[in-house]
Amino acid sequence: MTRKLPKITFWRAIFAAIMLSGLYATYLRVFYGLGGSTNLSDKFPWGLWIAFDVMCGVGLAAGGFTLVAIVHIFRIERYKPVLRPAILTAFLGYSLVVVGLLYDLGRPDRLWHPLVMWNPRSVMFEVAWCVTLYTTVLFLEFLPVVFEKFGLHKPLEWIHRISVPLMILGVLLSTLHQSSLGSLFLIVPEKLYPLWYTPILPLLFYISSIAVGLAMTIFESWHSSRAFGRALELPLLASLARVLAVVLSVYLWIRFLDLSHRHVFGLLSQNRIETWLFALEIALMAVPAVLLYQARVRLRPGALYACAVMVVFGFIANRLNVGTTGLEAGSGTHYIPRWSEVAITLSIVAAGFAIFRMIAQYFPIFEAHAHERAPVEMGATEEDPVTVG
Repeated sequence: MTRKLPKITFWRAIFAAIMLSGLYATYLRVFYGLGGSTNLSDKFPWGLWIAFDVMCGVGLAAGGFTLVAIVHIFRIERYKPVLRPAILTAFLGYSLVVVGLLYDLGRPDRLWHPLVMWNPRSVMFEVAWCVTLYTTVLFLEFLPVVFEKFGLHKPLEWIHRISVPLMILGVLLSTLHQSSLGSLFLIVPEKLYPLWYTPILPLLFYISSIAVGLAMTIFESWHSSRAFGRALELPLLASLARVLAVVLSVYLWIRFLDLSHRHVFGLLSQNRIETWLFALEIALMAVPAVLLYQARVRLRPGALYACAVMVVFGFIANRLNVGTTGLEAGSGTHYIPRWSEVAITLSIVAAGFAIFRMIAQYFPIFEAHAHERAPVEMGATEEDPVTVG
């Protein structure tokens, strides 16, 4: 019996093109180094691979610690249906962040050095240890899915026995390094543009990571429901969206209070690229914050998804502004990523989507629920799941 080859579709062709370009860019990076494969320089050593692959990658994976805290620490059990997908997203996100670091480091073979050559006064040392430990915790949190798949009941019992301290450790580690990524920029007050430099940058990084973690849970659930023909857990996502609106409001309130306290509001009247990119970043956060306070928006799958996408892009805009735009203004240099930098970043993102789909297809990521019912597009309430697609 012959096996049929996978059908060539538009998106599969795009995926193949991205992966091939990433493979060739990897060849350039390995054989020609950072100087021959990127537009990085001594004046601007941190570019797309740090601002997006690391800073955005770690933040976009924050749904794991957010949902673990909600379900296992605050004991809000009704969010369990979206917990496993969030943990998988987080595990893949952190794993791909490590892959991104292998490209960015001048000597990737020395990635292990912070684990044995301690420098406890360095923020980077703390970030390296926390990311390493939290990736390990996420792996252990994901293991029950593997044990269930292969019927390994004894190891499943063992992992359940240590699950509570494991969850607490994961939330603690994630809290530390989500904020510490902001601490990395506290040492450059003269180089980071005042719209983004602030002593409370670690706090802003932490709050925004919680917001984007909730948004990514909605984003992933919406796509999974379409890809696998599942009922969308709309009541749970709608209640998460309500929390998201509050978190975004707190973030924006602190942000503008800080701008006022530092007396930098005058910069918003200047016609500069930094001003417009700051406005874009704020708009992408403020619009969904307002919309998600309305029940009719939260209960419409398309509108809910659009708000989640805006939050995700607002978060990405913030990290890119801090990691590139704000530093460009202070360093007196101009940085545009080379095509190879973009190709590697896109290939890492594409690989993440593909791996998630493959694991979700063959492992029990989405738990079955007896309360799932037929599609109820019209007249949905916050107690009814809705099918999209």
